[in-house]
Amino acid sequence: MTRDPLKPGSVIGILGGGQLGRMVALAAARLGFRCHVYCPDPASPAFEVAAVHTIAPYEDADALAVFAREVDVITYEFENVPAETARILSAAKPLYPDARALAITQDRVAEKRFFAGAGIAVAPFAPVDAEADLEAAVAVTGLPAILKTTRFGYDGKGQAKVATLEEARAALARLAAPCILEGLVPFALEVSAIVVRGRSGDTAVYEIGENRHENHILATTTVPAAVSADTLTAARDLGCRIAEALDYVGVLGVEMFVVRDGAGERLLVNELAPRVHNSGHWTEDGAVTSQFENHVRAIAGWPLGSVDRLGDVEMRNLIGAEADDWFAIVSDPAARLHLYGKAESRPGRKMGHVNRVVRRG
Repeated sequence: MTRDPLKPGSVIGILGGGQLGRMVALAAARLGFRCHVYCPDPASPAFEVAAVHTIAPYEDADALAVFAREVDVITYEFENVPAETARILSAAKPLYPDARALAITQDRVAEKRFFAGAGIAVAPFAPVDAEADLEAAVAVTGLPAILKTTRFGYDGKGQAKVATLEEARAALARLAAPCILEGLVPFALEVSAIVVRGRSGDTAVYEIGENRHENHILATTTVPAAVSADTLTAARDLGCRIAEALDYVGVLGVEMFVVRDGAGERLLVNELAPRVHNSGHWTEDGAVTSQFENHVRAIAGWPLGSVDRLGDVEMRNLIGAEADDWFAIVSDPAARLHLYGKAESRPGRKMGHVNRVVRRG
């Protein structure tokens, strides 16, 4: 398989047809690439902006083989790609991020063990494969704690806060094993590092963003984060270390807790997203090169674009009916509206986002 830089006109295959795939496809088109989106959902918003799309299950080996023949490189917009899908595709064409990074980041226990092996601080954790594991897990994490499914949870789904062993048993019955129990971290705020690493190992980290959630869904990301200069440097360094340890290619989201105590500020890594990330949407209008363009550059073997920030930025997600205020938003000269083309607005569904940038000097 060639590792030469892809030429304009090459075809980028994208697994997943949601808003992240849509924004990657838009960025790729600006650079002269064509995109082929593969997704089982016929209403995928990414289909609208892709040159070609395939509607088929991720387990359809025949459809995957045809898809692989028609593209030059493959990436994905979500981490829950079946392992067999990744194996089939990576045997045919370059897959970035690779199957190892995918396997680690789509399983919370594997991810936490990866952090521990790399000497990266995390909250105390213990795997819970059955109810019989709960008492030993609580002895490790203490209570209260968070019980999470090891796979598939996002935006608060697949998890429960538990304060007693009885609550943990009830939550495990609802969630179903395998799970992971994580100690509750008394953090002051959450930040994220958006890291991009190219095929050659060149790495860049965007300005660290501060995240605020509502109802377990990211509401805003503010850049720069309100933390010390030392913490900003430490967050960037952690992002680089993790990307290097994974031998990662593409954009990686690294979510971290900032803990404040008598010794100052310290960071605990929460979780990884092996893809472009919601907390990096501010880069579309607030950085020289967006996370979406840099992801395309990285997987295509192109030089990375500048990650310099253009000003102070707030990104706000538009959840459900909030997107219905589109006219008021575009009437604000400081706002940059991004809608995802989803046909139906539902409570808790991400419909778009809006960036506001206060330009420097």
